[in-house]
Amino acid sequence: MDRQALTRVREAFLSGRTRPVQFRLQQLHALQRMITEKEAEICTALKQDINRSQYDTPLLELIGIENEISLAIEKLAQWAAPRPVEKNLLTISDEVYIQPEPLGVVLIIGAWNYPWALTLQPLVGAIAAGNAAVVKPSELSECSSLLLRALLPRYLDQDLYPVVTGGASETQQLLRLRFDHILYTGSSTVGKLVMEAAARHLTPVTLELGGKSPCYIDKSCDIRIACRRITWGKFTNCGQTCIAPDYILCEPSIQGRVVECIRQTLREFYGADPKSSPDYGRIINQRHFNRVLGLMEGYSPVVGGQSDASLCYIAPTVLKDVPPHSRLMQEEIFGPLLPIVTVSDMDDAISFINEREKPLALYIFCSDKKAIKRMIEETTSGGVTVNDVMMHYTLNSLPFGGVGQSGMGRYHGKHTFDQLSHHKACLVRSLGMESVNLSRYPPQDRRRARRVRMALRVPLIDMSKRTLVWAIVATVLCLGLFITLLVILLIASGLNCTCWFWRGFYN
Repeated sequence: MDRQALTRVREAFLSGRTRPVQFRLQQLHALQRMITEKEAEICTALKQDINRSQYDTPLLELIGIENEISLAIEKLAQWAAPRPVEKNLLTISDEVYIQPEPLGVVLIIGAWNYPWALTLQPLVGAIAAGNAAVVKPSELSECSSLLLRALLPRYLDQDLYPVVTGGASETQQLLRLRFDHILYTGSSTVGKLVMEAAARHLTPVTLELGGKSPCYIDKSCDIRIACRRITWGKFTNCGQTCIAPDYILCEPSIQGRVVECIRQTLREFYGADPKSSPDYGRIINQRHFNRVLGLMEGYSPVVGGQSDASLCYIAPTVLKDVPPHSRLMQEEIFGPLLPIVTVSDMDDAISFINEREKPLALYIFCSDKKAIKRMIEETTSGGVTVNDVMMHYTLNSLPFGGVGQSGMGRYHGKHTFDQLSHHKACLVRSLGMESVNLSRYPPQDRRRARRVRMALRVPLIDMSKRTLVWAIVATVLCLGLFITLLVILLIASGLNCTCWFWRGFYN
């Protein structure tokens, strides 16, 4: 995409087409139609890219996109509406609110491991927030990239939501242009380049990166169930998931049992030969295949270890007694290798995690609620799931994002809408009631200064509709209780009431 093409996208945005909520809803419905009508083609493309099972694609990507679209359609009017805020005494009669408004033209750089979810979920939020968006799918998932380029213009406004394909040079060309926000999903190395390019234009960024997500198994938990869930999360998509458990931390006394439970689960999931299983994927390309194999050098797998370069196949592999400072523990694995590092206890596990970069996800398998709470409080990560893996990603009510080296910003559901919106502060007041403002005008004296100080120090007043309704209801109830109490007191005191009602009551 050149500067002129981006100018056309910006002109389409500045025309105001995206401002009406109705237009945004039309685009969201069209995107929903695309996912429904083209599901078979999408599944075929992913089968060609990473040998993804036709049953896994809806589970891992399409259902999440559909849920995201449905939520945006249902809640968009509410999200886009002005949001009343609290006031002080000086602004009690004013209209004070936050108005979400579109940022402009957003650049979405997707990832190859989940090329539909990690590209279209941010796009849903961009559309809902009223932005235009340039979509750049990863060139590594080539079939999905070409299919997205063919499909999206058939369903969405071509001027507002163009798709740019190509490799590193095309991405670099895009990054030289000025956008109003960039949302990138991928490695930390490229994330730094994206942030550097964005800084030249003071463009804000959302970086969804990765890192080494630890998985702590406490000896108090049901190890069989823990290993079953860990095995699913680690080896789904052939280990190419940014929030997959990267390594296991456990005490030496349970390491052997952990290995055996994973071995049994792998046989249950993929059979005696995972290579022939329709449910087990492949490494995306030869370069990543060689990188993952290189991480295994010098280790003897206790489970798996087989590979086939012609098919980019690496078997589900478990390595035990891995030294903490080995190469395998220095970079994100992003493949079907699961190292086990032994720790003496939970204190040691917490120290181990805190000595390293903040991970995108932390997984805790433990039956002790106090220990779980402690581990959550004493570590930092983008997200936490207890007694399972990756499931926090499935909830669009939870923000998804990293911290530190694992990323910045967040998205999913309303969080994407807010991330890709400018929250404009608005205060609207009349030209009347000028006497209220006299105390802030010069010439100042002690009395005026005291009035202003008192007005500004008074706690903020919530004037939202819901609070106002509750205030009225509470006032009516209090008034009713007061009258009831007064009547009871009058009856109890035996006073003669002058009204006809009470005279009749005593007669």
